[in-house]
Amino acid sequence: MNEAREVFGRLLACFTEGRWQDLADLYADDVVVEWPMAHPPHPTTMTGRDGLVARTEVASRRPFELSAHNVVVHETADPEVVIAEWDYRTRVTTTGHTFTSANIQVVRVRDGKIVATRDYHDFQALAQIPAPSEP
Repeated sequence: MNEAREVFGRLLACFTEGRWQDLADLYADDVVVEWPMAHPPHPTTMTGRDGLVARTEVASRRPFELSAHNVVVHETADPEVVIAEWDYRTRVTTTGHTFTSANIQVVRVRDGKIVATRDYHDFQALAQIPAPSEP
């Protein structure tokens, strides 16, 4: 199996299974993450695993569950790169509200770690998830 495809599968499983603590192991120390569709105050680029871990820690405190549907992973001419498309079905656990959001992610994997990713998420839909409670 293509290494990039396999790592993307593990990444998606971490999100849908709520295994936030396992995400850091998937990223290189100097990973570059881009969110071209993000709106202020959210950053559009983040460099380094530490910042990404802090961001996912905040997300892990939000009251929601994800399930992935319609997952399609496209291998490219570059064996380090896959392009994944999928829909998240999200349930807000405090209210039961559900919604669907589309996602596309371009992922570059080297030596078993994500070194770069460009994420196109439906941030407007995801804004329906309430802010995390204070720890």
